[in-house]
Amino acid sequence: MRVLIVFNHPYSGSYCNSVLNATMDGLTQAGHDVDLIHLDRDNFDPVMREKDLKAFVMAKDQPQQALAMLDPQVLDYKTRLQAAEHLIFIFPIWWELMPALTKGFIDKLVFPGIAYHYNARGTRMHCDLSKLKGVTMITTMNTPSLAYRLLFGNAIKKALLLGTFWKIGIKQRHWLNLSCVKFAADNKRQRWLDDIQAKFASLR
Repeated sequence: MRVLIVFNHPYSGSYCNSVLNATMDGLTQAGHDVDLIHLDRDNFDPVMREKDLKAFVMAKDQPQQALAMLDPQVLDYKTRLQAAEHLIFIFPIWWELMPALTKGFIDKLVFPGIAYHYNARGTRMHCDLSKLKGVTMITTMNTPSLAYRLLFGNAIKKALLLGTFWKIGIKQRHWLNLSCVKFAADNKRQRWLDDIQAKFASLR
């Protein structure tokens, strides 16, 4: 299986990087073809510029002209996303939401002509990621999971899995959230990593 990982964390010594390594080890163990997009190292520009919004508006009726307006980096990501059979996001939750680079990736790649198209009336989305079987999000945060669910309504889950990817028609959507990471004992952190590696070693 071709698996695309979209990773976002600027600090190489972060626990998120350990999660990334465990994920890749598991996928490699299972024989999957792994493609890593490291948004920080790629110096990805997350900002939707005027030309990007113009392309978004044009995409329904002038798809080729719209795509021609996008940055070469976005077009490279497009090719890699459309080849993926499973998509994994790994990022920290900061102030209840995703970092800017992850949000920018969603804005620029979950885009008409890349991830979906509209029906003739423009009232419904149809997925263009024909090879994609599922999406998994792995997040880290220091907030207790109960507080995140009760006070903040599981904002990431609602925005991405129940919002973005449900709307474009991805049926298999999963979220693995590691909470109170800053306060977790070393053996618990290692157990999480072992579980993640085992999880992706069994991905089919």
